[in-house]
Amino acid sequence: MSMQPTFEKSSIANLPSKYGRFKIRVYKEGIQEHLAIFTEGFENAEAPLVRIHSECLTGDTLGSIKCDCNNQLHIALKMIAAEGGLVIYHRQEGRNIGLLNKVNAYALQDQGRNTIEANVELGFEPDQRTYDVVREIFHDFGLTRIRLLTNNPAKVSVVENLDVEIVQRIPVVIDPNPHNEGYLKVKKEQMGHLF
Repeated sequence: MSMQPTFEKSSIANLPSKYGRFKIRVYKEGIQEHLAIFTEGFENAEAPLVRIHSECLTGDTLGSIKCDCNNQLHIALKMIAAEGGLVIYHRQEGRNIGLLNKVNAYALQDQGRNTIEANVELGFEPDQRTYDVVREIFHDFGLTRIRLLTNNPAKVSVVENLDVEIVQRIPVVIDPNPHNEGYLKVKKEQMGHLF
């Protein structure tokens, strides 16, 4: 019998941003601290817009163009500012291998491995993320029907397994560049992402 994780939650605070006025709450799970960034009253919509955004420090903060993370995050923030909704900033860096190992994986990618091969060579599964905090956040907001902003079929399955109905999947399409074409190809062909 597995134990359900316990979460410590912050108060809800205002988060004015360049995209609009948001609210923010932190969910602490062990040493990980995840964010819920949302518009006031979004949970009252019939099927609010939701994105589960996986942390990518190199893309989200440093603007790396080896991936599509930065663009996806900022598109999601613009959309929820305009329509109302929730972005879960899921802090499991590098598909939950951590920043140090993510940079080690980058070094292997520089030698010709793809993102999956690099993780496996380092002794990890291709994707080690867990989604208990997503369940907690959905429960907190009483979400049972959503429009999911994702290209990742695995996240569709995660949400469906949380007994949340996805009434619409909205893709986040990013124009490729010479630095991320291979990465996007692996996402599409080996991970089943739907662009």
